[in-house]
Parts: sequence; C-alpha cells; structure tokens
Amino acid sequence: MKLGARMLKTGLAVAIALYAANLIGFPSPVFAGIAALFAIQPSIYQSFQTIVEQLQANVIGVSVATIAAYTLGVDPFVVGFTVVVVIGVTRYFKIGESTVAIAIIAVIAVMESTDVPVIELALLRFSSLMLGIISAFIVNLVFLPPKYETNLFKQIDRITSDILQWLRITTRHLSDNPSLKGEIYRIQQEVRRMDHTYLLFSEERIYFRKNRLAKARKLIVFRQLIATTRKSFDVLKAFHHLDERIKSIPPDFQTVLIQELDKVIHLHERLLLSFMGRIKRKNRQSLQDIAEPDIPHLVDTLIQMYEDNEKKIDDRLMFLPLASQLMEYHYHLDHLETLLHSYEKYHHTEKLEIFASKWRGNN
Repeated sequence: MKLGARMLKTGLAVAIALYAANLIGFPSPVFAGIAALFAIQPSIYQSFQTIVEQLQANVIGVSVATIAAYTLGVDPFVVGFTVVVVIGVTRYFKIGESTVAIAIIAVIAVMESTDVPVIELALLRFSSLMLGIISAFIVNLVFLPPKYETNLFKQIDRITSDILQWLRITTRHLSDNPSLKGEIYRIQQEVRRMDHTYLLFSEERIYFRKNRLAKARKLIVFRQLIATTRKSFDVLKAFHHLDERIKSIPPDFQTVLIQELDKVIHLHERLLLSFMGRIKRKNRQSLQDIAEPDIPHLVDTLIQMYEDNEKKIDDRLMFLPLASQLMEYHYHLDHLETLLHSYEKYHHTEKLEIFASKWRGNN
C-alpha cells in the first residue's frame, strides 16, 4: 500500500471510530480511535486476519484486567504486573506483536481508576476497542481497496525494463561500472518489494467460484513473470561480474553473443507486451517471423570454443556460470510463453484493469 493511501485510510478509520463512539455515547471514545489506528492493514485479507487476532487480544486483555482489578486492585504496580501477564498469555497463544498492543491498551483501559463498576467498565472498554477495530475493517473493505494485481504488474514491467536496458548496455561494454553496481543494489530492493506485493496479491480472497480458476491461473502467470524477471537479473549480474573478461572473447563470438541476447531480450519484451494487451491479435502471426533465440546452440558454441582454446582450465570454466544462467533464462522464457498462451486461450477477457480499455480497442 502506498504511504499516502495508508495515511488517508488511517485518518479516515480513526475519524469514523471517534465519531461512532461519540454517537453511541461511550465515555472514552479515544480508545476506539487508538484501536482503529492499530487495525489498519495493507490488504483486505490481512485486515480480516487482524480483526480475528485483535478480538482475541481484546478478550485476553479485558478478562485478565478484570480479574486483576477485582483481586489485586488498580494500583499502578498492579497494572504493570497485569501488563506483563497479558504479554505472556498473548505470546503463549502466538498472537502477533502488533496485536499485543491492543491487549495492553485493554488492560490500561479497564484498570483506569473510575467510580464505574469494574464489570461495566470492562464491557464499555471492550465495546469501544471493538468499535475501533471494526471501523478500520470497514475502511479497509470499502475505501480505497488496494489494486495489488495492477501494482504488481507495474512493478514487474518497470523492473524488467530496467534490467533489459542494462543488459543491452552491458553486453556492448558501454556501462559505467560504479553506476551499474548501484543499479544492481537498487534493483535488488525493488525485487524484494515486488515479492511482497505478490504475497499481498496472493492473499486476496475470491468469493465467487467462477472467478477462482482465473485467479489461480493468474497467480501462476505472475509467479512465472517474477521468476523470469529474477532470471534476467541473474544474467545481468553474471555479465557484470565477467565484464572485463568478456572482452577477451574472440570478436566474432562477441557479435553472436550480443545478437542472441538481443533476441532473448526482444522475446521477453514481446511476452510482456502480449500480456498487457498492447500487441494486436491480428499481428501476432507476423511476429513469429522474427528470429527466435537459439541459446542452447550459443552455450554449446561457448563451451566448445573454450574446450578448443589453449588457455588454462580456470579461464575456460569462468564462463560456465554465464552459460548456465543463459540456459535457465531461456527455459523460464519458454515456460512463460507457454503459460501466457494457455492463459489467453481460457481467460482472454481477463486483462489488467489499467490495460482493459486498450485491449478492447485493439480487437
């Protein structure tokens, strides 16, 4: 979830919780606002999980605090001891750290020194905290629902474009080494965020049976898109590692290497454009005339060239990791192409929302 959207949803949830608490007439509506603050989550599924955990934490906190208030009183040291006990109980039940805060707030809320009977106060505080939790859940459900599918593809498209651009530059020895090193670190961070977005997307639940198969297929396609992007990144890192040594390869083979890699890059870009719906269906037949990459032959040639070379064995073997990465990249692209063809065959109307209008215009 983007920072701005999360800030807006948090503020809205707190406002709704406070307004509802005042409307109902709770004596301390601030507790509803605090509960709403802790209950905002980046996805609807995580929000549902949170409401269940926070209900458990609320029950534990209110129950233990009520017992402690009746038996030991509400002295500050007793409150502190009760907080320790509640933390231990929530740990025992393996409740998340972020949810433990609700249990602690419940303890403090119930053991507040007032003239209200403990049972009545406990019920009021429990209701107030639950109101805040439910308010946050409603905001998560209704307002600004996250579009993880669209966001995920945008990340994949952006990261892949950066990697392929650097591959083109690096294979022609045009890249600045310090700049590329910094870009590799940046892309690694982007890949981690991409994995997190995929996790959030995979957690989203489909409530209509007819859409579940399409979602399952889409998850498979996205997983392969990510795996292929990761493999292109591995190839980039392999070229970066061997940048100076690649210059020692005979010029004729360097030319072949660049040509074959350009074909692979073109294939990767074409698959992305196809999934986005930016390639017209009636034009796809003509695209098949474009030469397909022959990575297995390239790898065989690379290995044969260094088997016939008189250089020492270490100089020959240092290129085997690159050959391995190229073969795996080729395998992932083939598998991605198969999955995309299968997906378009059965779910050709299921396109990303941001590309849906363009897809309809191309048919």
